Amino acid sequence: MSAHSSNQIGPDRDAELQTVAATFGTPAYVYFTDVLAARLARLKAAFAGRFDISYAVKSNPNPALLGWMRDRLETLDISSGGELSLAQRAGWPPERISFTGPAKRESELRAAISAGIGELVLESLREARLANQIALAIGKVQPVLLRLGPDRVPKGFGDQMAGRPSPFGIDIEAAPEVIPETLSLPGLRVIGLHIYSGTQSLKADAICENWRGFITIFREICARYDLTPERLIFGAGLGIPYHPGDQELDLEAIAEVINPDLDALKTDPRFGETRLALELGRYLTGPAGVFLTQVLATKHSRGRDIALCDGGLNANLAATGNFGMVLRRNYILRRVGGDDAGSRPIGPVDIAGPLCTSIDRLGTGVELPRLDEGDLVVIQNCGAYGPSASPINFISHPWPNEVLVTETGMQDANWLGQQPER
Repeated sequence: MSAHSSNQIGPDRDAELQTVAATFGTPAYVYFTDVLAARLARLKAAFAGRFDISYAVKSNPNPALLGWMRDRLETLDISSGGELSLAQRAGWPPERISFTGPAKRESELRAAISAGIGELVLESLREARLANQIALAIGKVQPVLLRLGPDRVPKGFGDQMAGRPSPFGIDIEAAPEVIPETLSLPGLRVIGLHIYSGTQSLKADAICENWRGFITIFREICARYDLTPERLIFGAGLGIPYHPGDQELDLEAIAEVINPDLDALKTDPRFGETRLALELGRYLTGPAGVFLTQVLATKHSRGRDIALCDGGLNANLAATGNFGMVLRRNYILRRVGGDDAGSRPIGPVDIAGPLCTSIDRLGTGVELPRLDEGDLVVIQNCGAYGPSASPINFISHPWPNEVLVTETGMQDANWLGQQPER
């Protein structure tokens, strides 16, 4: 299956999914590295070297995935000391890691600076002062980026982090109070700027407008404070089509519009040697992963068919609509094995998990071939914000398995329960 033409792990992968279920059990997250590789190749081709690719670990911190990425993209962006530990466990050198987050602990800052992290993304003056003290105490000068919070973001983003009170970054209005002092701190070296103002957009025009706004801010701030940046981070905001009827982003159309703006920026002597980086997470890993669950029982209740599965809200919070979704909409689901050559009638079915709560619904009124006990159901676009973003200890059911499918075979990628260092 080509990830270029589809965001779904199609029926041609059903034999592999059945093998996963038989070998590793369910519920399980299954990650296909060929899909991930195709998405990465498409990004690199569309922007033709204009962007480095930075992966946001929070979207999927699985160490097996991080290890696979190590030699295939430029940098990792972490958001905690635990993610630093996971990145190092996966073999990432600290100089290729950036550290973002609005409330970094002193212990996390000390660990990151001591490790020689490549970029510390500062989100407040308090953080700058603390990082400066730590760096001076251990005899280092820490490279830092300043995260800026724009005063607006175009319509069309699922989650907005600009133009409203926000814990993230330095409000652009507060820059005159924060930037001069940060530049004066001897333990820090400001090497660039970072903006991430919105996420999960499926509107190409909104993405281009947003990035053009970044370019304007980068130009203004660098000119005002006479910065010649080594790195500028563009928060990607690229969305994926989670729900039936959603349209996949036309990445090539975005590139056609924005590439001339990126080229114009680079013609300015101030930015001639600047590395531009695109920070993204779910756009890479989301469509490369699925959630696989087995039907344990079925019932008919007051006019509704219900399939009761071994994995639910505890294993996949996002698919139940309880992870940032205002109005619940079904993810794209299907039965593994199709409809047995038309022998099963198709009709609406509710997909429920095993928990004793009414919100444990993976799908409502989903049009599927009749589901029977033992059938497998697959939910698409689950390669991001999966087990690590779910309440896996709720009601103490078994944790979901994680399986990595590569060109050489399948491997157990379970890591939950291996508590990262704080």
